[in-house]
Amino acid sequence: MNKVYCCFPGGKHKALTMSYDDGRSTDRRLVEIFNRYGIKGTFHLNSGFLGGEDRIAPEEVQSLYAGHEVACHTVTHPTIARCPLPEVAQEVLDDRRALEALTGYPVRGLSYPNGSLSPEIEALLPGCGIRYSRVVGNSDGFALPENPFRWKATCHHNHRLVELGEQFLALNKRQYLYLMYVWGHSYEFRNDDNWDLIEGFCRMMGGQEDIWYCTNIEFMDYMDDWKRLRFAADNSFAFNPNARDCFVSVNDGAPVRVPAGETLRL
Repeated sequence: MNKVYCCFPGGKHKALTMSYDDGRSTDRRLVEIFNRYGIKGTFHLNSGFLGGEDRIAPEEVQSLYAGHEVACHTVTHPTIARCPLPEVAQEVLDDRRALEALTGYPVRGLSYPNGSLSPEIEALLPGCGIRYSRVVGNSDGFALPENPFRWKATCHHNHRLVELGEQFLALNKRQYLYLMYVWGHSYEFRNDDNWDLIEGFCRMMGGQEDIWYCTNIEFMDYMDDWKRLRFAADNSFAFNPNARDCFVSVNDGAPVRVPAGETLRL
């Protein structure tokens, strides 16, 4: 019987994603740095604050964040665990509607404003069209998320960023999948006068052949697609019912692409 492993796109075994909140004007500089080094990020926006002081204007959302992901952060950034559930649903759905009108695509990610959440809110979010939500804090590790509605990042950029990045680059055991996830707020680089930190990190991490650079929703969507692959009882062939290619390794060999909509003998 074949031994089959999941691989990230291109047969890679490491993924890097970034997550930044609030839609401040400093996102412009951060996006420019990401683009220069081929890093991809998710930007969680409060639609009710767009166009305000030190905020991104609504009319630049689509062009500024092109190639990245725009996600929810609620309309007005309340501490939602203190709010009635119907209010939470309205904050999320109204934020989705406003951001989708600006981006032209379904907005399906969220980061909890003020890090505020509850089990009831977690249960509410799928019905609001949300696929994942990020919490605050640092895991200091590279494991894949077990609960997508309590997705904890590897680190805030002010917490061991370069040290953890170097550890991530050194990982070479291909029997595992690794994810490095960095979060923060772009205005913190201005306040802390440490733009050199994120630029140095992106320079170090960019252009690595064994890393898949993805947004938060791209990561979730690919893993969902991979779970929908259907294998023969002896793993001798696989059917991919998805609209995108998926990758596997077979018996520790070179990665194999399973084309979208096709059955492939392994």
